[in-house]
Amino acid sequence: MGDYDVAIRGGTVVTASDVMQCDIGIRDGRIAALADRITGAASEIDATGLLVMPGGIDSHVHLCQNSPGIRMADDFVTGSMAAVAGGNTTIIPFATQPRGASLRDSVTQYQKLAEGNCIADYGIHLIITDPTPSILGQELPALVADGYTSFKVFMTYDEMVLNDRQLLDVFDVARREKALVMVHCEGYDSIKFMTERLEAAGRTAPYYHGKSRPELVEREAAHRAISHAELVDVPIMIVHVSGRQAMEQIRWAQQRGLKVYGETCPQYISLTEEDMKGNNCDETGGKYVCSPPPRDRDGWDAIWEGLRTGVFQTFSSDHCPFIYDSAEGKLNPKGKQSFRYVPNGIPGVETRLPILFSEGVSKGRITLEQFVALTSTNHAKIYGLYPQKGSIAVGADADLVLWDANRTVTISQSLLHHGSDYTPWEGYEVTGWPVKTILRGDVVYDDGKVVGKPGGGRFLKRALSPYAVPNGAD
Repeated sequence: MGDYDVAIRGGTVVTASDVMQCDIGIRDGRIAALADRITGAASEIDATGLLVMPGGIDSHVHLCQNSPGIRMADDFVTGSMAAVAGGNTTIIPFATQPRGASLRDSVTQYQKLAEGNCIADYGIHLIITDPTPSILGQELPALVADGYTSFKVFMTYDEMVLNDRQLLDVFDVARREKALVMVHCEGYDSIKFMTERLEAAGRTAPYYHGKSRPELVEREAAHRAISHAELVDVPIMIVHVSGRQAMEQIRWAQQRGLKVYGETCPQYISLTEEDMKGNNCDETGGKYVCSPPPRDRDGWDAIWEGLRTGVFQTFSSDHCPFIYDSAEGKLNPKGKQSFRYVPNGIPGVETRLPILFSEGVSKGRITLEQFVALTSTNHAKIYGLYPQKGSIAVGADADLVLWDANRTVTISQSLLHHGSDYTPWEGYEVTGWPVKTILRGDVVYDDGKVVGKPGGGRFLKRALSPYAVPNGAD
């Protein structure tokens, strides 16, 4: 028997801080050695000419979240297939609490959907929609102690929106329990006002989804969330930031010493509001409907500014897939009548890494080390998984992606593994593509084919985040 189960040889190893030539020895699913030359392994993987990076961690994905009349395109099987095919080894989806329901029961039911079905390792965030005294006083603290150490709140959507007092109450519990709060920042009343005005004018095509929630609606909500967080002294993560105005709010807060973090996504560096026009402002624009919506090319520049300068700590997909051509998807009967009923969300977990690598590293906007930080290491640190995940170091899980930095691929639905029937990036050319994805030492994706099996992924009980410690903590 060899000293190692697997040796990865000849590659260029990239972490969030270093680029080096070395071999990697893997034993019992963990990295056991980094050396100029690893010998004595039971099997070897030749990484010559490839980058070897920590497996991607996508900390913002939506799976198995159906609503009346609408079915999400991905469950844990297809969603995790797409994840590993895109170079990811860990995903963190959301368990949603329906209003009036127990938060604990909601998490338990969601956990059952994942068990035995996920190919990647996974954690679970909570979504709080009904912060009753029993939820905030009993269920939420107990769930945080059980390893569900982050949760999301919404400032919009009829079935999810929290008012300002509810946000303050939730923030207060988060501070006490040292949980990290993720905030969807869009102003509920402003969106309702704009939606009703647009519909009254007959402007109901998917393109007007973007007009119903302009940047200032996101900016106002971001500023309000930041103000509440400052009042309570609680760190927050503002998710899926779409453009300059919200980015500048986060930067303003950071410059004042507040613990406000930022996340952005591929759609905000590669799609624009013009995509929602479809063909002459028809229903095909629904393929691009997500919230916040894509902005414009000035928005792209602002997002790159935030990525380069550290305003954004994470780059996630906000994978939220629906079938386009379906009465339970984007083309549902009500969705054909008005943009307000087109399901919000696009598929993206499989294309997240290639788009950022191509637009960022290949075009010289960010370094390899920044790429790793934005797609893996920072996610692990912020969400209580580091150093087990997001690192290439002795003792860390052997979660790796072997990457061909020079491979040019034209993204097409025919190449992808998600459950949706389309990709918003059809025909989009990228340079840089995953060759192999390795989860705890086992190959789960091999050059176009998912070879991992459902159930191979493990649930990750997450530690409290060091990023969730308030400024005023002793």
